[in-house]
Amino acid sequence: MADDHIRYDILAQEALRGVMRKVLAEVARTGLPGNHHFFITFLTGAPGVRISSRLRERYPEQMTIVIQFQYWDLKVTDAGFEVGLSFSDVPEKLEIPFSAVRGFYDPSVNFELEFDVKAEGAGDDDTAPEPEPIAVVAEKKPESKKKAADADKKPAAADTGGKSADVVSLDAFRKK
Repeated sequence: MADDHIRYDILAQEALRGVMRKVLAEVARTGLPGNHHFFITFLTGAPGVRISSRLRERYPEQMTIVIQFQYWDLKVTDAGFEVGLSFSDVPEKLEIPFSAVRGFYDPSVNFELEFDVKAEGAGDDDTAPEPEPIAVVAEKKPESKKKAADADKKPAAADTGGKSADVVSLDAFRKK
């Protein structure tokens, strides 16, 4: 196989991150439309990630946040985003560069993006850390008793209800 001097793999990753950037920027301006919400998984030790020492201690490798009901001060830049979320009733501000994001999932439409991310201090090998099975969910209190009952039934982890996602893989675009 010929050497890829153009680095299409990197260009494709950047383009897909642009999708996430554009979606989050629109949500920062207008709020979440319809039933859309996002599970965002990122490496907590990646360069530029700013989270509290309490969260870093609890999630030393990676964590998943949910942007759905209760979030505040969502700000998006070319390099990343920051958002306020509540973890066990403790408000936290997170700053996450797009380069630290491993996954972006919108279960309302079964849309998922996966990214190659190197952990801080990782060598040139392609081994990624094992994902932690915990997702941190931050939700606001439902507006009605029915919604409250439904919220109590929601799992605390990133359970997609058994639905499979359409994963965009870069291998699908490579010549064989």
